[in-house]
Amino acid sequence: MTSDPLHPDEPLVDPAVWEAYLRAPEHMVTEILEGELFSLPRPRPAHARGSLRLTGRLRAFDDPDEGEPGGWTILPEPELHLGRRPDVVIPDVAGWTLARMPSTPTEAAITLAPDWVCEVISPSTEALDRGKKRRIYRREGVRWYWLLNVELRTLEVYRLVDGRWLEVETYEGDVRVRAEPFDAIEIDLGRLWPTPAVSP
Repeated sequence: MTSDPLHPDEPLVDPAVWEAYLRAPEHMVTEILEGELFSLPRPRPAHARGSLRLTGRLRAFDDPDEGEPGGWTILPEPELHLGRRPDVVIPDVAGWTLARMPSTPTEAAITLAPDWVCEVISPSTEALDRGKKRRIYRREGVRWYWLLNVELRTLEVYRLVDGRWLEVETYEGDVRVRAEPFDAIEIDLGRLWPTPAVSP
């Protein structure tokens, strides 16, 4: 983490914000975004299931069997400390190419920006995911940004081009897709959505 050179143990964040972050309860997801503290409840089951299942679908890149693509480290809910201040960001899933991060860090916080981030959006997080977090990822040079909405059953795929987000595609419903940067495999989006309730 980048620190104040006069006080090397202190981050360049308002001390009250940093203290509140350190004291945040563990059952909350707490982030510092553009100098502001945000603390939200842990994801609801459908949200968590979509994130977990997506991570499972991407195993061919992180833990490949013979003939699978490999080439990535993919982590659920990593703690990222990005930028000079820094921003403390916890994406739902993030990935780094092995060319940029050849080994998994041993520190709790990762300061190397991911190559790819996926946020599973919900009504309580959508404004942050589309606003502050998307700006931070753009600033830090994240190359791909996915927004997965398990309630609307959509996947939005963005690629960073010349410092701006380009929408590559929006996929809807129970379709099988090849989505950048993981287009070497097919992902069945229907496997990510909540199971419909069964009437008694």
